[in-house]
Amino acid sequence: MSVFTAVRPRPRRVALLSVHTSPLDQPGTGDAGGMNVYVVEVSRRLAAAGVEVDIFTRATRSGLPSVVDLAPGVKVRHVTAGPFEGLPKEDLPAQLCAVTSGVLRAEAQREPGWYDIVHSHYWLSGQVGWLAAERWGTPLVHTMHTMARVKNLELAAGDTPEPQARVIGEQQVVDFASRLIANTVVEADQLRLLYDADPNRIAVVHPGVDLEMFQPGDQQVARTKLGVPPNATLLLFVGRLQPLKAPDVLLHAAAELLLNQPERRQDLVVAICGGPSGSGLERPEALLELAQQLGISDVVRFIPPADRSTLADWYRAADVTVVPSHSESFGLVAVESQACGTPVVAAAVGGLPTAVADRYSGLLVVGHDPVDWARTIESAIQPQRRAELARGAVEHANAFSWSATAAATLNVYSAALEEAAATRQLALRASGS
Repeated sequence: MSVFTAVRPRPRRVALLSVHTSPLDQPGTGDAGGMNVYVVEVSRRLAAAGVEVDIFTRATRSGLPSVVDLAPGVKVRHVTAGPFEGLPKEDLPAQLCAVTSGVLRAEAQREPGWYDIVHSHYWLSGQVGWLAAERWGTPLVHTMHTMARVKNLELAAGDTPEPQARVIGEQQVVDFASRLIANTVVEADQLRLLYDADPNRIAVVHPGVDLEMFQPGDQQVARTKLGVPPNATLLLFVGRLQPLKAPDVLLHAAAELLLNQPERRQDLVVAICGGPSGSGLERPEALLELAQQLGISDVVRFIPPADRSTLADWYRAADVTVVPSHSESFGLVAVESQACGTPVVAAAVGGLPTAVADRYSGLLVVGHDPVDWARTIESAIQPQRRAELARGAVEHANAFSWSATAAATLNVYSAALEEAAATRQLALRASGS
C-alpha cells in the first residue's frame, strides 16, 4: 500500500512591509532597533530557503536608489511618501495612503499573483498590508513587535502614552490578519487578552541571534580594542535612548552602588551605547544631565550606536549587560549579550523572562527601584556568580537562532496559505462551480 504525504504550500515571493524604519538603518538610534535586525536576519534566511523577499519601506533620504539588493534574493524597495527627512513616526499615519499607493504600484508592474504572502511588521505596516493583501487576494501575516495597550500599561514615569489612533489601528490589523506572529507566549497572551485575537491564528515564533557574530571571546582583547581599562567593572547598556528603555535606571543604580561602596569609583565604568529615539528626542541631553546631577559623570561613557562587530566587542568587554526596559516584546540585546558569554540583569517584563533564564543566564528584577537594581547588579558581578551565569548565558543563547526563526515563519506562511486555499474551495463549492 502506498502512503502519500501531502506537501505543504510554500510561498514563492513575500512582500514584507517595514514602513516606518528601513532595514538599511543602523540599529540603536531614531526608530531603528531590534525590529530592523529581525527583518534583515529573517529575510536573509527566507531567501536562502528559496523564498524571494521584497522589503517595502518609506524613503527617508533623497537620492536613495529605488531598489537596493540587501542580500541574494532580498530587495529593499523605497517608497516615496511625504518629506524625506524630519517626519516623526507619530505623523506617519497621514502618509499611509501614499505608502500603500507605492506598494500597489510596484506589484501592478508584475504578473497577477506575484506575491503569495504579505508580512507586515509593526502596526503602521499592518495598515498598508491590510489593504495590499485584500487587493491582491493574499493572506496577511502580521508581527506586532510592540503594542500600544501593553506600552500604556507599563508606561515609564513622565513618558507619553500611545495615542488612541494607534490602538484602533492595531485592533483593525489584528482583526483582519490571517496569522499573527508573537515573539513569546507572554505576547500571545497579550494579543488574546488585550486585543481579543483568535488564539488559533496566533503563532509563537522566538526571534534569534547571529551565533557566528555574537560568540564568546577574550574580555581583555575586547577591552583593549575599545579603550576600556583592563581592571574595570564595566556595566553596559545597549539600545535606543528613550524612557521606555529606561537607561536612567542604570544611572540611578550606578549612583547607588557608589553610595554604598565609594571605593568602586576608581574602577567602575558605565557604558551607554545608543542614540536618542522616540520621546527621548525631546530632551537628547537628559541622560548627560542626569549623570551630572547624580555625581557620576566621571564613570559614565556615552557611546554612539555601533556596528555589529563593535557591538559584539562591547558585550565581550562588559561584566554585565543591563536591560531595564519598562516594556520589551522580546529583548534581542539580552540574547546577543548572553551569546557573547556576558550575563544580563534585566527587568522582569514582557519577553525578557524568555530571553533571560533567571538565575541561570542572568538575573531578573521586578520593578525599577534603583536600590533593587544596584543590589542585583552587585550580586551579578561577584566573580564566582558571574562565572556561573556566563556559562549559563552561552548555553541559553544557543537555543535561539535566526535559522529556526525563519523555519518557523515559513510554517506560519504555509498554514496561512493552506487556510486560504481551503476557503477558496469552500467558496467554489458553495457557488456550485
